[in-house]
Amino acid sequence: MVQDGAKRGRRRWLRRLALLPVLAVALTVLQVLVLRVVDPPFSAFMAWRQFDAWRAGDWRFRVAHDWRDLSAMSPHVPVALVAAEDQRFAEHDGFDFKAIEKARASNARGRRLRGGSTISQQTAKNLFLWSGGGYVRKAIEAWYTVLIEALWPKRRILEVYANVAEFGDGVYGAQAAARTYFGRDARRLEAWQAARLAAVLPRPKKYSVARPGPYVQRRTRAIQRQMRGIGGAAYLRRLD
Repeated sequence: MVQDGAKRGRRRWLRRLALLPVLAVALTVLQVLVLRVVDPPFSAFMAWRQFDAWRAGDWRFRVAHDWRDLSAMSPHVPVALVAAEDQRFAEHDGFDFKAIEKARASNARGRRLRGGSTISQQTAKNLFLWSGGGYVRKAIEAWYTVLIEALWPKRRILEVYANVAEFGDGVYGAQAAARTYFGRDARRLEAWQAARLAAVLPRPKKYSVARPGPYVQRRTRAIQRQMRGIGGAAYLRRLD
C-alpha cells in the first residue's frame, strides 16, 4: 500500500511537471497580448541596468525613459530605425534569413559585419530578456519574436522598439534620447538627429550620440541616404 501511494504521488508530480511548459506558453502569450494595447512602463533591459547601478552602490542613478506613441514622434525616428537596422522590416515575419546568411558568410571569412537581428528580434530581446548570449536566451528570444509578429501589427512592433531601444548608458527610447542629447521633444527631431540616434545602434555604450566620432558621423550620413532610399516618411504607410 505504501508503495502504491508513493507511485500515485510520483504520477501526480509528473503530471504537474508536464503542465509547466503549457503554463509557460499560456503566460507568454497572455503577456504579449496585453502589451499589444498596454504601453510597457519599463523593459527587462531597463530593470537590469537599474539593478546593476544599485548593486554597484550608485543609488542616485535613474534610468531615463519616457514613453511616446509613434504618432507623437517625428516620423524621421521610426524611418531612421528601419533604415539603420532592418530595411526589410515590412516584408519579413520576424527573421530576415537573407541577412542572417549574409552575416554568417561574412563572419566565416573573418570579416566583421553587423548582425542579422531584425527589429522584431531586438524588440523581443530588449523588452523581455537579458543581455548576453547562450542558446537558451536565443531560443526564448526566437519564441517571443514569433509571438509579437503573430499578435502585434508591424506599427506596434516599431513603436515599442522606438521606446525601449537604448541610445546611451541608461537612456532608453526616442523621447529620453531626444531630451538628453538635443534638448527637444521627440516630435521635433530633424532627419539628421534621428539618423544620429540610429547610428549608435546596436552598440550605444561604444558609440556616442553626444560626441560622435568619425564612424558615427559617416554612419549618420549613410542612414540619411537610406532613409530617402526607402521613401522617407511615406514608408510608414507600408505598415498600415
